[in-house]
Amino acid sequence: MAGLFSRFATVVKAKLSKLLDRAEDPTETLDYSYEQQLRLLQDVKRGVVDVTTSKKRLTMQTAQLEQNVVKLETQARDALAAGRDDLARQALERKALVQRQLQDLDAQVAQLGDQQEKLVTSEKQLQAKIEAFRSQKEVIKAQYSAAEAQVRIGEAATGIGDQMADTGLAIQRAKDKTEQMQARASAVEELIEAGTLEDFTGGDRTQLDRELEQIQATNQVDRELERLRAEVGPGEKKEIET
Repeated sequence: MAGLFSRFATVVKAKLSKLLDRAEDPTETLDYSYEQQLRLLQDVKRGVVDVTTSKKRLTMQTAQLEQNVVKLETQARDALAAGRDDLARQALERKALVQRQLQDLDAQVAQLGDQQEKLVTSEKQLQAKIEAFRSQKEVIKAQYSAAEAQVRIGEAATGIGDQMADTGLAIQRAKDKTEQMQARASAVEELIEAGTLEDFTGGDRTQLDRELEQIQATNQVDRELERLRAEVGPGEKKEIET
């Protein structure tokens, strides 16, 4: 039973594959692939924009923190000048914290810069590949259309196409029906001549009329024969008999 189901599944897959192969249009497949590549290119471009935006935002934060470093150092100087070592220490501690933040931001900005460069390079490479694919796609589509037209012309010329095959079958059926109708017409004509069928297109003549005409013709022959006998006479008749 398992072998039977396996063979059945194989047959079904083969049938489906054949149907899909007939339904598949290479030109549509190429266009769909081209559209998918364009979508991918758009995703890469959005990625470049997103990375650039993040890098710009971190750069702005870096500039603000740098201003804070200058400000805190100035405050520390002013505090020392005023004899407030405690305030100067607080300002320097905050300055050190901001500087650590600046170091983290610089690392993040550098990382985003690397990602930006990679994305820009990938975008250019993908753009070039898409352009090459588009040119190749148009060439393949033109070749396929030309081959398809050539196949249709060849099928039409040789009569192996579906439409021409249907036309050939229609012609053969018409010939068969014509021959059948001609044979039927000959048979009807033969039956009419034999008197089996009545010819309703011959006016008011019927089968009885034709039989009466045949009797009249026979009587006329008999009368002509008697007339000739009377003219010849018995003697000549007897001499003929000897």
